[in-house]
Order: sequence, then C-alpha cells, then structure tokens
Amino acid sequence: QVQLVESGGGLVQAGGSLRLSCVCSGRTFSTYTMGWFRQAPGKEREFVAAISWSGGTTDYAESVKGRFAISGDNAKHTMYLQMNSLKPEDTAVYYCAAAFRFRATMVNEYSFWGQGTQVTVSS
Repeated sequence: QVQLVESGGGLVQAGGSLRLSCVCSGRTFSTYTMGWFRQAPGKEREFVAAISWSGGTTDYAESVKGRFAISGDNAKHTMYLQMNSLKPEDTAVYYCAAAFRFRATMVNEYSFWGQGTQVTVSS
C-alpha cells in the first residue's frame, strides 16, 4: 500500500501563488510516477502534472504549462506543485496520486490517491 497526504491548499487572489505538497509513505519504491489531478464542481477529474521518481521526467496539462511546476524530493518522499499566476478557473480540489506506470497521465493509470486539498482562486 501507498499512503498519500496533500497539504498547502487555500484561498488566493487571481495572479497569486500557492505550493502544494504531497508526502508519500508505504511502498514508495514500487511507484514510478507521481501525479497531480484536480476536480472542479460538476466536472470530471483532470490531469494537471506528473513526475517520475527515477529521472525526474515531467508532464503537464496544456492549461497549466508555464504557470505550474512539479518537483520531487526523493529523500523526503515528497512531491510539490508550485502554482503561479493562478486563475479563477484553477479553482478545484487537487489530488496527489501514485502510479506504477512510467509517465502516467490518465486517471485510470493511477492506483493510489490522497484525500485532496481545496484550492480556491478569487477574481
């Protein structure tokens, strides 16, 4: 089993920044990719960004490229999502997830999920 705990969400004005953290515990050695997803009210969960533990390979959704940055600290088993230039449309619950596949970007490729952290961007 892999346990994931997110933190760092909150309320921020448009144009502001937030940094989300995800601490991974348990069978961390068995995961290849860590990802961030988000889900707004009435919408499906969507991919935001992902990083591989091994080589640091990253992937981003087009909507966040140039504004968000994903990173990982292997020693601390922690993943981060730095979110800059936030927009009201970034408002959602953000989820941390772990996958056994390399460069996973689809919801159904991820086996473990955190409880989510709310990000609200006011206009």
